[in-house]
Amino acid sequence: MLAFARETKLMETTFVQTASAAQADYRNRIWTVSTEIPFAGHPSLGTAVAVALARGDRDVVYHQQTLAGIQEVTVARSGDRARAAVLQTHVETGPELDPAAVMAAVGLTAADAHPDLPPQRVSTGLPALIAPVADRAAVSRARPDVPAIAALGQGVVNFYLCHVDADAGTARARSFPALDVEEEDPATGSAAGPLMLYVHQRLGLDALAVAQGVEMGRPSRLLAQVEDGRVRVSGDVVVLVTGTVRLP
Repeated sequence: MLAFARETKLMETTFVQTASAAQADYRNRIWTVSTEIPFAGHPSLGTAVAVALARGDRDVVYHQQTLAGIQEVTVARSGDRARAAVLQTHVETGPELDPAAVMAAVGLTAADAHPDLPPQRVSTGLPALIAPVADRAAVSRARPDVPAIAALGQGVVNFYLCHVDADAGTARARSFPALDVEEEDPATGSAAGPLMLYVHQRLGLDALAVAQGVEMGRPSRLLAQVEDGRVRVSGDVVVLVTGTVRLP
């Protein structure tokens, strides 16, 4: 699986297997080009749509098994286009980090940090560092230093730089990995979920629309909402390629 993921050179490559948990419909193994990860948002959505396509399902609720547990994934499919949503359940909040050090890791200064929203490690299955800035322009100015991001520690997989407009219920974000073998991610459901929890706890928001990938020329829109203390993240899915892989 790792060898194949390195061949694709994508942010994540998933492998659908028979579930080992009785309550799951399938098992989703998620790999980056360097390692297997316990959970990811968009690979969960895309994989569920791929499963629905293979099984001929149109409107369906799956329970997928990952290393982080079992997540409910809903799919509404029309041909090769779909809307999918994953209920993220493995909630953990970690320590707050020094704003100056966090901002420096992406080429910004302490003055760029939001004065009332400190950087914090939050996870819904995959640890993300939520790093709010005071001005939306700072999101575009950021230049990640991967070793500096990794040096922040806390087991963070994604550095999620963001500007939150609480009045509008929106956020602008960029996601930088803590591994130098990966690049900026245009859409990160496993970080949008933690961001939703973060702003729910601190600002009382129950829903958030996140724009990401703009600086990469690959804009995405993630919708997140809180349901009984858990986060559901949804987005559109488009099937681009289907085919057969033949191994030598």
